[in-house]
Formats: sequence, structure tokens, C-alpha cells
Amino acid sequence: MDQGHERSKPRRDWIVVAIGVFKLFKAALLLAVAFGAIQLLHHDAAETIARWAHTMRVDPGNHIFNMAASKVLNLDERQLHELSAGSFFYAALLLTEGCGLLAQRRWAEYFTIFITGSLIPMELYEIWRRVTILRVAILVINIAAVWYLVYRLRHDKEGSRTTGSGLQENGEHASRSP
Repeated sequence: MDQGHERSKPRRDWIVVAIGVFKLFKAALLLAVAFGAIQLLHHDAAETIARWAHTMRVDPGNHIFNMAASKVLNLDERQLHELSAGSFFYAALLLTEGCGLLAQRRWAEYFTIFITGSLIPMELYEIWRRVTILRVAILVINIAAVWYLVYRLRHDKEGSRTTGSGLQENGEHASRSP
């Protein structure tokens, strides 16, 4: 086969892959929350949480576990429904972003910029309410992801307007903008 006529597959951008995997990881966590909230609706919440702690080998005397369990046990049925529905919805968005990015779809890059960028103000508000290392880390990762995807789209857009020789498709020289 003639090597000159063979189309090469575009190389995967490892940063886009990492962003996609991160989105899928967050989706998996949210699906666990959503299914957990549903399970709490249909069973004794205290018994279910104790069973989860035993299954995951969490020390029942752990301070963080006790704080989380206390918050969950204080949720009423309506709040558990809302938590489940919200988690399923957000997980669906994250699954769409992650799968699209891993499939190297341009629409997924735009979608991720829009969704992730629109949630940054809410993340800032949550940090303002209470600063935690996890919240700050997630905010930094999300800002970096949005910045990188915008940079990548702008760079690709500029690159597609010029040929390798620096000429535009119409034959004129491309001017570089700062």
C-alpha cells in the first residue's frame, strides 16, 4: 500500500484523555451517590450505612465517617429524592463529557468548556462558604481543564486556517496575531 495516500489517525492528546477519565471518575462517584440515596429511601438508613461501613472496612469510630453519616441520616425523604435526581443528572452530563472527550469529538470539547465553565462560580461559592483542600483541588483541575480546552480549540482553529507553508487556503500569507 502506498504510504503517501494512507490516512493517519490523529494522535490522542493525553491531556484531553486525562480530562475525559477525570470526568468519568466523577460520574462514577455521582452514580454511587445517586444509587446510595435510592437505597436509603427503601431501607433503614442507619442499618444501611453501618453495612456500607463494614463492606468498605471503614472504622465506625472514624470522625469523618461519623460526620458524613450524621449528615446523611438527617436527610428527609424529599432531600434524598433530590440528591438522587441531581446526582443522576450531573452524572449524565459528566458521562457525556468523558465519553465524548475519549472518543476525540470536537463537540465534547465545546460541551465540556460550557458545562465545566458554567459551574465554576458555584464551586467558588462553595469554597467561600467553607474552604477544603478537596474543593480547591477540584476547582483548580476544572479551571485548568477549561483553560486547556479553550487553548486547544483556539490553536486548532488557527492551525486549520493556514497550510504548513504559512499560507492561508486562499494563497495569502497568514498574519500572526499576538
